[in-house]
Amino acid sequence: MKKNKIKKEDNFLELIPVIKEGQDWKIKDDGLVQILIPRNGLIDKLVRIFVKTPKIMKIDLDEVGSCVWKAIDGKRNIAEIGNILKEEFGEKVEPLYERLGTYINILRNNKFITLEKARD
Repeated sequence: MKKNKIKKEDNFLELIPVIKEGQDWKIKDDGLVQILIPRNGLIDKLVRIFVKTPKIMKIDLDEVGSCVWKAIDGKRNIAEIGNILKEEFGEKVEPLYERLGTYINILRNNKFITLEKARD
């Protein structure tokens, strides 16, 4: 499967976020999302010998972050996810696209998601 390379001139709102294959996560009892990151690299194992650290790091998303994460289905683009946020939270998420763009970039920079262009 050939991926379309994202260019600077591409419209950010038309890009489609996709959760990285193999990324573990769950919905907790309170309905919020928790991203699970296994810590099983060599350095992680060595650190665990000396310091009690968890085998799995857990990142708890807030209400807005959880809504974004649940909306990422590999089909919706960023603009569509923004519409879901606006419907769900109204003024609470303003300035919507600035905040959403920052959040999407944080998810991408931490390698939880990738961004793809819509397939024609």
